Amino acid sequence: MSAEASVLFDAPGPKARFRYNLVAVVGGLAIAGLLFLLIRALAAKDQFTGARWKPFLEPATWTAYLLPGLWGTLVAAFFSIILAVVVGVLLGMGRLSQIAAVRWACGIFVEFFRAVPVLMMMLFAYYVFLFGFQISGDFLSLYGVIAGLTFYNSSVIAELIRSGVGSLPNGQREAGLSIGLTPFQTLRLVLLPQAITLMLPSIVSQLVVVLKDSALGFLILYPELVRSGQTLAASKGNLIPTFIVIAAIFIAINYLLTLLARYLERRLQASRRGPKAPPAEPMLDPDMAAAGAAAAPVEESKAA
Repeated sequence: MSAEASVLFDAPGPKARFRYNLVAVVGGLAIAGLLFLLIRALAAKDQFTGARWKPFLEPATWTAYLLPGLWGTLVAAFFSIILAVVVGVLLGMGRLSQIAAVRWACGIFVEFFRAVPVLMMMLFAYYVFLFGFQISGDFLSLYGVIAGLTFYNSSVIAELIRSGVGSLPNGQREAGLSIGLTPFQTLRLVLLPQAITLMLPSIVSQLVVVLKDSALGFLILYPELVRSGQTLAASKGNLIPTFIVIAAIFIAINYLLTLLARYLERRLQASRRGPKAPPAEPMLDPDMAAAGAAAAPVEESKAA
């Protein structure tokens, strides 16, 4: 094991590795047993018969239920992710501001909306848009979903940004100030790019949470994937197979989002390292170089 991998903990010995492997095997067998019992119980209730799965072979099932619901989920998640990232970065910079009023205002916003459940914020925003604005139809519930997801997740992203900047060495800030940058310019140009690169896996994990939490929109009548699946299950009588298909769709989308995050992380790290420098030419000893220069005319005269 390399020295970098053993910085946080000691390398496990033979007995510790045996215990880890034993726990992993026992845990895997226990999970497999539970899954077997669950599948057998569902099979006993005729949840895996061909008639239950036949609706998914019909094009109308996808065009009338699942694909519109998937589109609604992606629309709500897309706008919520964009707004959450933008607002979260601004709030994170505000929490690191040198101005006390800005720092306190951003701190109160972040702490308040981190403490309030997402569903409560969705319901509150839904009724605010319902009674305070002339909005009707699916846009009303869409705005409620986006508002709830944006307020909560932007607060979490702000804390990730703040912790990422705080984890950087103090020399980064001092280097920015030493070349004449203001504290705000140092934060924006030096610290913030490094913090985003450092916290990118955590930020993308939070974006996955945004996509999953968009399913809460069915409680305010937003036609997203889970609500469309419930409508499909009510009409076809196949609740368990429908939720299995919906879960598979969510897993596939979140996995693609995770792959995108890994790609962006590699690109950001490569751009920070910059292009590789050409190999340096070997340096000769001055005395050896002088001796070689003196021997060259002698060899030429011999050859003549």
